[in-house]
Amino acid sequence: MVCLDTSFVIDVIKENKEAISKKESIEKRNEAVTIAAPTIIELMRGLKSAGIKDEQEEKIGEFINSITTLSLDKNSAVETGNIELSLVREGLKVEIVDVMIAGICRANKERLLTRNAKHFCRMKGLEVEEY
Repeated sequence: MVCLDTSFVIDVIKENKEAISKKESIEKRNEAVTIAAPTIIELMRGLKSAGIKDEQEEKIGEFINSITTLSLDKNSAVETGNIELSLVREGLKVEIVDVMIAGICRANKERLLTRNAKHFCRMKGLEVEEY
């Protein structure tokens, strides 16, 4: 299973060639796809701040509703806390939303598909796939 990061979702919506190719590859393998709840936060925040048109907002809404959403439950919250503590101890700063996405992925044993592997590769125990 693969969990889609915000960067991937945005790139698919913007019809980025690499993202579309990766999406088609995932579909051919008939691989299960999920999205972490904090990704929805980032998408909605970006929508509202960028003044996205209604039809684009509708497209994103349809996309979000079409795949399984992974919540920040107790296990993923524990993973998030562990990841954040590890980063703090290393003197690294990462946005809490990214740490929550990583915690959710680790708790659910899913790899994260992202364009921003640099943000996530510092998080031990997280399988990251870059496109």
